[in-house]
Amino acid sequence: MENMIYVDNLVKQYDKTKTPSVKGISFDVKEGEFFAFLGPNGAGKTTTISILTTTLSKTSGRVAIAGYDIDQKAKKVRENVGIIFQQPSLDLQLSAEENIRFHACLYGMYGYRPTFKMMPKEYRKQVMDLSEVIGIQDALFKPIKKLSGGMQRKFEIIRSLIHTPRILFLDEPSQGLDAVSRRGLWDYINNVRRENGTTVFLTTHYIDEAEHVDRVCIINQGLIAFNGTPAIMKQNLLKQEVILDSDNRLALINELTAMGMDPRVEDHVIVPYQNMTAQEIIANLETKLTLLKMEEPTLEDAYVEYLLRTGGAIA
Repeated sequence: MENMIYVDNLVKQYDKTKTPSVKGISFDVKEGEFFAFLGPNGAGKTTTISILTTTLSKTSGRVAIAGYDIDQKAKKVRENVGIIFQQPSLDLQLSAEENIRFHACLYGMYGYRPTFKMMPKEYRKQVMDLSEVIGIQDALFKPIKKLSGGMQRKFEIIRSLIHTPRILFLDEPSQGLDAVSRRGLWDYINNVRRENGTTVFLTTHYIDEAEHVDRVCIINQGLIAFNGTPAIMKQNLLKQEVILDSDNRLALINELTAMGMDPRVEDHVIVPYQNMTAQEIIANLETKLTLLKMEEPTLEDAYVEYLLRTGGAIA
């Protein structure tokens, strides 16, 4: 499978700083992969994304996006990516639709027309369909400066998706969105991935948004600290637990102890496990249970645990 993002020994050191912000990191992202790039504030996330999207120069190393070297083919890189920036980047003097129209024409999707009604039918349908997904049809022709910050965020999302990029960079994409709009955004992004094979590169403070990604990469103090699947990250950092109880709690605890488990008693009997499956534990019990519940750690649990262990600031 083709590498859509290739990073080899990337270094970025800002002027007048003693140490680099990014210290020789390497990773790759495959075509169609959903990749989460996480880390505490000041870890090097924003610097890395800025380099990958050609808005910041690197100090050394090699980066290729969609097969194009970012130094030699920056224009080609930009043609193949869509970016939802953390900071707003709309022209406040234009209407929402005008911002989208200029973006679509800039990418060569359509020839420019001075009004929405004069634009091709395909463009008009695409804009209306996208605005319906995000729930902002009524504000489409209003000046951006008169819209709320959350509404402006929604129009940035439409603008970034209009040219169906091969790689979509999402830098805190749902910031400022309400719960309904946030869900609508992710439903749409997942549909885009399925239909077009779009590669998605995500950074977010909403760690639950990364729960179902293909791969998680954690950067901390300018270095890659973890790169693997969410399942491996949770397995490495957290123990899964079975919560049990019985009218004969003492017999249950004795059975679990004899199996080499280390049960602890709180409101119920809690059994951490790694080397056995929950099914194997239950199958070996003879004591009649009155409660059975499995606690599966979330990616956010694992991420917080990682930062606590490594002394990173939780962001």
